[in-house]
Amino acid sequence: MKTAIIHEWLDSYAGSERVLEQLFAIFPDADLHVVCDFLPEAERGFLGGRVPRTSFIQRLPRARRWFRYYLGLMPIAVEQFDLSGYDLVVSSSHAVAKGVLTGPGTLHVSYVHSPMRYAWDLQHQYLRQARMEGGVKGALTRWLLSRLRAWDFASGARPDVIAANSAWIAERIRKSWRRESVVIHPPVDLEGFPFQASKGADYVVASRLVPYKRIDLIAAAFRRMPEKRLIIAGDGSEMGRVREAAGDAPNITIRGRVSQPDLVALLASARAFVFAAEEDFGIGMVEAQACGTPLIAYGRGGATDIVQPDATGVLFPHQTPESLIDAVTRFETLSISPEACRANAQRFSRAVFRDRMQAVVQDALVARGMAA
Repeated sequence: MKTAIIHEWLDSYAGSERVLEQLFAIFPDADLHVVCDFLPEAERGFLGGRVPRTSFIQRLPRARRWFRYYLGLMPIAVEQFDLSGYDLVVSSSHAVAKGVLTGPGTLHVSYVHSPMRYAWDLQHQYLRQARMEGGVKGALTRWLLSRLRAWDFASGARPDVIAANSAWIAERIRKSWRRESVVIHPPVDLEGFPFQASKGADYVVASRLVPYKRIDLIAAAFRRMPEKRLIIAGDGSEMGRVREAAGDAPNITIRGRVSQPDLVALLASARAFVFAAEEDFGIGMVEAQACGTPLIAYGRGGATDIVQPDATGVLFPHQTPESLIDAVTRFETLSISPEACRANAQRFSRAVFRDRMQAVVQDALVARGMAA
């Protein structure tokens, strides 16, 4: 069966590329199509020597550095891929990949990380963070996002089967595209985060310091709990705001960016991993659980798929310091087993992802009379 895999773009080995890596394991002979490919040589190993087929975006001026500024052209770019010779198309999509054109003889299964966030419910947050709420640039951006939203809705009808990476994204798909989907959680490298039963006294945050992660909220909460120690690992544009929220609190240590071995050591020894973002899924939470570490997480988004309340962690209902303080207080009254946390993480292994994805594709092929 001739198979094509469609991926948005390649510029780093991150979360969606880990999904792509597992798709290669399922479909080792598939051809790869991407809007553009600027992946550094040192990170290309997971491609297994594959040479992706790219779109005209690859050749536009300064595309290597500014390809995201060509977002408005990407729907056109992805529609130019000629997939008429393929029996099966599998797209991995958070923007435009699911919009490829396929004929009636081709099965299209799309793994959706999210509908186009900045065109739907996160539009206002995106404009606010980009400081484009007003003016000519803001008006032009709103017009572009309106066009993208219309295309995103229309192209949401193109896949034959949609898999969502969490129940939260399944609901977003239902709201944005009026489509039903099956939930298949993304693959997590559990082997890279070994189990450790003994825990220290420190609460740990490990994250990019960007606005929606709300690390400033966590720092503000622990500043008001001087008897509880917090370690913040990570770097980003919000470092100044995080330092301001932490003040000179002696119980808060800001480590900045840490190496992978240091990150694993921090997660493994933490009393709990603290997470305050509304995330589509939240791989970092699963990595902490793999180490046997409980979670204290904001109770929206992917955290509700991951945390088993009172058994592997605690959810807090509001993104406020007061809500987080209440959650920490409640957590300290519980007795959460590190073994239960590790067992919970097994639900999100790479093998489970492959099995579930294969089953969805196989069932769809059988339903269309394309496979025994």
